[in-house]
Amino acid sequence: MKIPLPPVPLPEHLVALAREYADGTRTPVEPRNAATVVLMRHHPDGHAAGPDVYYMRRHVSMDFAAGMAVFPGGGVDPRDFDTEVAWTGPTADEWADRLGCDAETARALVCTAVRETFEESGVLLAGPSPDEVVADTTGNDWEADRVALETRELSMTDFLLRRGLVLRTDLLGVWDAWLTPVFEPKRYRTWFFVAALPEGQLTRDVSSESSSVVWLPAGAAADQADAGELAMMPPTYLTSLEVGTFATPEEVLAEAASRNAEMFTPSLEALDDGFTLSMPDRLRPLVQQRRP
Repeated sequence: MKIPLPPVPLPEHLVALAREYADGTRTPVEPRNAATVVLMRHHPDGHAAGPDVYYMRRHVSMDFAAGMAVFPGGGVDPRDFDTEVAWTGPTADEWADRLGCDAETARALVCTAVRETFEESGVLLAGPSPDEVVADTTGNDWEADRVALETRELSMTDFLLRRGLVLRTDLLGVWDAWLTPVFEPKRYRTWFFVAALPEGQLTRDVSSESSSVVWLPAGAAADQADAGELAMMPPTYLTSLEVGTFATPEEVLAEAASRNAEMFTPSLEALDDGFTLSMPDRLRPLVQQRRP
């Protein structure tokens, strides 16, 4: 079966549903704040499709993005707002300016990004000092702490304090922000971060929400999505396309240093033969280049 390249036409029932929200017949679900991290590393042999990116394939039984390849991430937890968390790097106020939100929310989003990355990949963006990062998180004691964080038996604040670590917020970069379309039954206001795999650390297939994990060059992952071999939601696909235009994690992080997040909500957009979901204007050329 031939997989249509984006922009992909929406099924008629979704078009009708979106119109009911647009005319006020239905009320959209209130979105939940979330953070996701594009975790990168150098491809072992170099690759024209960009740096390697860590993808998780969600269980088909999940009630959101079932079976989809996603980046590590998840919803903000109330404990992510703790102002006592050990912190180094840009301040919460500085992050608020970059993320387009208040300082309290910005602090929680950064904590969520670091926490979820550790919970879902075993990678920890923290260190014993502002210029150090943990070198190895593969021991049984680390795994016990990761599970305790995942089950909410342990807070990030207590985890860092007990281990004498500080959250390295300077290892994160701002990439994008997406709000789930109004017609979805579960909605997320998601900020996208980028980060490089710290030297010495290894990812582990540990998330309870994923059926498998894989490192793929970002552009190659988008190619697999086009071929119908890897299912992705539009923000993941478009982010992969864009990250794949950079050669290394360092280039991606340099680009991120100049970005501020602007929340984008996909809406109906007319095609010659139906409707699709809109996308940020800066990404349109990347998509058009892939069409015959």
